[in-house]
Amino acid sequence: MSEASNVQEPESNARALSINEVEEDEGNREIFLSVFVQQGQIGLSYYDSCDYTLHFMPDTMDNSDLHLLDRVIQELSPNVLITSAKQEQSLLEFIEKLGKLSNFKSLFLVIITVIDPVPSFAGLEISRQRLLSAHIPSLPPTITESEKIPYLSSCIPLDSVLMVRHQMVYMRSIGGLLKCLERRRVGLDMEDSSMGVPILQFLAYTLKDVVYIDKDTYSALQIFKSELHPSVFKLQLGEKEGLSLYGVLNCCRSKFGSLLLRQWFHRPTRDLNILKKRQEVIRFFTSPRNFADLNTLQSSLRNIKNISTLLHKMSLANPKVVVWQSLYKTVYNALCIRDTIRSMPQSIQLFSEISQNFSDDLFYIATCISKVVDFEGSVAENRFTVRPNVDPVIDEKKRRMMGLPDFLTDVARAELEKLDPRFSTCSIIYIPLIGFLLSVPRLPTMLDKQSFEMEGLDFMFLSKDQLHYRSARTKELDSMLGDLHCDTLDLEMVVMRKLQASVLQRSDCLYKVMSLCAELDCLIALAQASLDHGYCCPTLTSNHRLALIESRHPLLELCTPVFVSNTYISSETEGKVKVITGPNSSGKSIYLKQVGLIVFMALIGSDVPAKEAEIGLVDGIFSRMHSRESVSVGLSTFMLDLNQITSSLNHSTGDSLVLVDEFGKGTNTVDGLALLTASLNNWMRRGPQCPHLLMSTCFHSLIQLGLISDSPLLDLLTLETAIEGEELVFLYQVKNGICQSSCAANIATLAGIPDDLVKRGVEVSELYRTGRTIRKMNSPSSDEQYSRYGMV
Repeated sequence: MSEASNVQEPESNARALSINEVEEDEGNREIFLSVFVQQGQIGLSYYDSCDYTLHFMPDTMDNSDLHLLDRVIQELSPNVLITSAKQEQSLLEFIEKLGKLSNFKSLFLVIITVIDPVPSFAGLEISRQRLLSAHIPSLPPTITESEKIPYLSSCIPLDSVLMVRHQMVYMRSIGGLLKCLERRRVGLDMEDSSMGVPILQFLAYTLKDVVYIDKDTYSALQIFKSELHPSVFKLQLGEKEGLSLYGVLNCCRSKFGSLLLRQWFHRPTRDLNILKKRQEVIRFFTSPRNFADLNTLQSSLRNIKNISTLLHKMSLANPKVVVWQSLYKTVYNALCIRDTIRSMPQSIQLFSEISQNFSDDLFYIATCISKVVDFEGSVAENRFTVRPNVDPVIDEKKRRMMGLPDFLTDVARAELEKLDPRFSTCSIIYIPLIGFLLSVPRLPTMLDKQSFEMEGLDFMFLSKDQLHYRSARTKELDSMLGDLHCDTLDLEMVVMRKLQASVLQRSDCLYKVMSLCAELDCLIALAQASLDHGYCCPTLTSNHRLALIESRHPLLELCTPVFVSNTYISSETEGKVKVITGPNSSGKSIYLKQVGLIVFMALIGSDVPAKEAEIGLVDGIFSRMHSRESVSVGLSTFMLDLNQITSSLNHSTGDSLVLVDEFGKGTNTVDGLALLTASLNNWMRRGPQCPHLLMSTCFHSLIQLGLISDSPLLDLLTLETAIEGEELVFLYQVKNGICQSSCAANIATLAGIPDDLVKRGVEVSELYRTGRTIRKMNSPSSDEQYSRYGMV
C-alpha cells in the first residue's frame, strides 16, 4: 500500500483562495543581476525574488564585446543591473549600448550601484563578511559565524578567497548584490527592520556546453514571441506568449515547470548525456501503454506549488492558512508522484532520482501537517488552529471555551439577584485581553458617568446602551479561568513554531522535489507536444552530419491545412553549403527557418517534426534573416545586416549552422552581390571547417555569372513552381537545380497590383536586360520628335 494513501487527501474548500494568493506572490518576480569585470574575467551573481535563490557564476573568460554577458542578460532579463562605478571600459561601453535598446527600456530598469571601490583583497573580505551575515532561514537562528562557514563553503568556495587575491571576481559581485538587496529591502516590505533579505538556496550558474544563439536568431526563428494580452482584464499582467516554438511546446502544468522549460530554450546544449537522458523519458511517455501514467502525473503536477515561495512564507513570523494548505497539497501530490514513478522502470535515470530523492521526509511532513493543522477551523477563524488530541492543555482550554456560554448564563442569574431591582436582565460576557465583564442595560435615569457608578461594581465602559462592570464574581472568573482565548492562541502559536521548524529542517528534500518535478513537468510537456503534433525522436550524434527526412515547419504546419514536407541533408560528402534560388514567396525563408527550428528542438532534447532525423550536435546557430529595428541604436538597416553576417563569419565553426536569407539586398545591387559572393567563397574555402550553410538569394547572377568557386561542398537547390496559363502555382517542393526567373510579375499580379503597372514593369525589365533605351511613358517617340522639329 502506498504511503500517499495513508495521508489524508487535501480538502477542496478555500482551494481557489489558496491558489490565487500564492500565485499572485509568484507573479511579482524581480531579478537583481550583479556584474564585475576584471582583466578579461567576468564574475556575476543574481538574486531571484520569486524563489529567494542566489545564483553565482564562477569567473569565466569573456571577449572584449562581452558576448557571454550579453547571453546571460538575454536569458535572465534582469530588472536591476548592479556594477561598480570603477569598472573596466568594456563593461561601461556594454551598459551604454544596453541602455539604448528599446526592449531594455521597457522591460527593466538598469541602475548602477557602487560596489566597494577598494583594493581587490579588501573587497573580497568585505564580500565574504556580507555573505556570512546573510539571512539564511534554513539555518538555526542561534548559529554562530564559525558554524555557518562550513555550510557556506559547501555552497560557495569561500576558502579560496584568502588564497587567491587576484581572482574570485564573482565574490565581489556577490558582495555588491547583497549590499543592494539590503538597501532595497527586497521582499521585506511589511517585515521587521531587523530581518534580513532571505536566501533559501545558493546555486551555481553555468553556460557550459551551451549552444550559441544570438537574440536576432531567436527573433527570426520565432522561438519566443511576446504580444499584448487580448483581454482588457489581464492587460495589467503584461505580455503573453504568442505563436512561437515555446508556446507550442509549453504544455507544462506548473509555473516553475514553464520557467525551467524557458531556461532550456535559452540554454540549448550539445551535451549528449543530458540530451539522451531527456529523450529516454520522452520516449517512455510517448508509448501508448503509458498514457494512463502520463495523465496521472499531469494531474499531480498541476497541484505542485512553488516550494521556494512557500518555504519563504513558512520562515516568516506568522504564515497564513493558505500557505499551510498549499504546502500540504504540494507534499501530498509529491507523494502521489513518487508512488506512480516507483511503478515505472528504474533504469530511466530521472525515475530513479525521483524514487530516491522523494524521501520519507515528505511522508513525515505530510503526516505532521495532517495531524496538527485543523484546516476547517483555520479557514473559519482565518488563523492557524490545532486539531484535537495534539496538546492536552489546548484541548482543556478549548473545552472550557465551549462550555462558557452555559456556565456564564448560570453566573448571570446569580449576579442578577444581587443587582438593583430596576435591572430586569444582565449577562456575563467574555472579551479577549479584557476578561469577564458584567453587562447591564442603561436605565433612562443614567445620564452621566457619575450616575453609572454602583456599589460593589467597577465601571469599565459604555457601549450601545450597555454598561459594562467588573464585579467580585467576574474578577474571580478572571483569576480562575484566565484569558482563555489569548492563552489558547499563544499555545497554538508554540505548536505552529515547532511545526515550522520541523518543515524548515527538511527543506533540502522539498527543494529536490521542486527541481525534479520541474524537470518531469518539462519532459512530460515535450512528450505531450510530440504526441499532439506527430513528431519523431531524432538520432543525436557527435559527427558533422545533419539529415532531416520529410521535415516540417513546427509553427507553419499549425496554420495551414496542408503542409509540404522537405528533406535536408548536409555533410562533407553530401554538400554542407546549400544555395537556394527560387521565385519570391516560393518558401525559401520557411525552408531555412524550418531547418533552424528542428536543429534547435533537438538541442533541447525534444522530438522533431520529421519522418526521421539524424542531427550532429552543432555549437551555434547563426543567422542573417530579419532586419532589426534600427532607430534606437543609431545604425542603418544595412549596417545591422552587416553586423549579423560579420558575427556569422567570425564565430562560426565546422560544427555551426548558418542561415542566410537574402543578404545584400539592402544596398546597391552590384555591391550587395559582391559582398554575398565574398562571404560565400570565404566559407567554402575553409574546407572541413566550413559550417552547415543554408543560403537563399534572389541574385540569380551569382550562379549565372559563375561567381561561386567550384567546391564539392556546394549544392544548388530551388523550389518547384508551375505556370498554368498566366497564373503562377507554388509547389513548395525543394529540388536540385537553379531558378531562371524570379517571376516577380506573376507575384505582383497575385498581390493585386494593377495589370497596366505590371505590364509596364515587365517592359522596363526587358529593356534593361537587353541594353536598350528605356523611354518614359509620357515622352514622344523619335519619329514624333523629328516631325516636331520639321514643323519648326
